[in-house]
Amino acid sequence: MATALARGFINAKFVKANQLCAADPFDVARKHFAAETCAKTVTSNLETAEAAKVLILATKPDQVAAALAEISGAFTKNHLLISIAAGVTLAKLEAALPAGARVIRVMPNTPALVGAGAAGFALGKHATAADAELAKKLLSAVGVAMQVKENLLDAVTGLSGSGPAYVYQFIEALSDGGVAAGLPRDIATKLAAQTVLGGAKMVLETGQHPGALKDQVTSPGGTTIEGLHELEKGKLRATVISAVRAATEKSKKLGQA
Repeated sequence: MATALARGFINAKFVKANQLCAADPFDVARKHFAAETCAKTVTSNLETAEAAKVLILATKPDQVAAALAEISGAFTKNHLLISIAAGVTLAKLEAALPAGARVIRVMPNTPALVGAGAAGFALGKHATAADAELAKKLLSAVGVAMQVKENLLDAVTGLSGSGPAYVYQFIEALSDGGVAAGLPRDIATKLAAQTVLGGAKMVLETGQHPGALKDQVTSPGGTTIEGLHELEKGKLRATVISAVRAATEKSKKLGQA
């Protein structure tokens, strides 16, 4: 995820490669980051904190405490910490840093790897409006970003954080349907993926309600209404709603751990 974000910042010309520095204890990870971004890599989080004023915390949740302990002594009022560590609350992040630390918590998703991410972010107690604007610009370099209250980040996790997996499963199911109807697998998968992409673009670019766009495809007595009838019998909408709610509840539990 750190590599995807850094690559997005560079591609959007928001920063240059020589303005980035990434720390990772693992040689393989550093080599991969450097190869993808041409940016400097180091083994020490402290060295990164001393070199940069905007710090992106991109670790697993159980590694957050150690990472912040390493940089706490060098963290100043001029620093901004943007955390993408899942489930780690703003309160926990702020408690691990000096008083008055400016912190922003983000829930991104994996399509950021291809510049099509969807992220929600929440501000800590001391983060400023300028910090929020900066975070939005950075995250928009790899997709779209929306500011929300922290208590809504679990819902963001359940929807857009976990959502790509739901979409992949739907694409796979569409492809399976095409194969069942006689299409070769490669053709069925490409058609399925492009159909989902096209539908998403229609929603985003027209601004119309998905239901209205659905009605435009659904002719009286036609093929589409027959397919929709089967989806309704299978409780597609109810199942997707339940999936988002279940993932949201799991996110809440992880945050309490």
